[in-house]
Amino acid sequence: MTTTVAIKHKPLPYAKDALTPVISARTMDYHYDKHHAGYVKKLNDAIGGTKYEEMSLEEIILESAKSGDTGVFNNAAQTWNHDFFWTSMGPDGGGKPTGKIAEMIDATFGDYDTFREKFISAGTGQFGSGWVWLIQNGDKLEIDSTLNAHLPLEDGKKAILVCDVWEHAYYLDHQNDRKSFLEGFVDQLVNWSFANEQLS
Repeated sequence: MTTTVAIKHKPLPYAKDALTPVISARTMDYHYDKHHAGYVKKLNDAIGGTKYEEMSLEEIILESAKSGDTGVFNNAAQTWNHDFFWTSMGPDGGGKPTGKIAEMIDATFGDYDTFREKFISAGTGQFGSGWVWLIQNGDKLEIDSTLNAHLPLEDGKKAILVCDVWEHAYYLDHQNDRKSFLEGFVDQLVNWSFANEQLS
């Protein structure tokens, strides 16, 4: 019997070695090929033949959160979070942004350096596994961190960028130095073009 795969494991927008030295190809072998792919597989296994089968990924996240279907929620949210994480980065990224996102950073935080400090601090301060987000709230931005699979979508907020601070995202390359990973993310990887596209 052939089954339809409802949710896809999206291809990376760059080669697996494109983010070195901040994120190595070896880390991507584990993080993208095993962790991310595992969430997608578990999600599809869980939703087959259920009310979730015909829903979009975002609909699955919201409905499973409301219904308390923790297993479905965790795998759906982690699938979405990883899709967003990969596109939040690029091999020619990092540094000061331009365009509307730069204007909003200045309006919200005063200047880029203050934003950088606060984003890195939020990521290092997240206890345990989770994510650090740049979120749009009207004409201002917010920095927030979430535990485990949780994401701004649950609260009706619009994500602009995210960095994964689960240990498997950085441990092979940075060991327990999460701060150096976050510094590398901001200074060398952030895809500001993608961030500008997310703004409403």
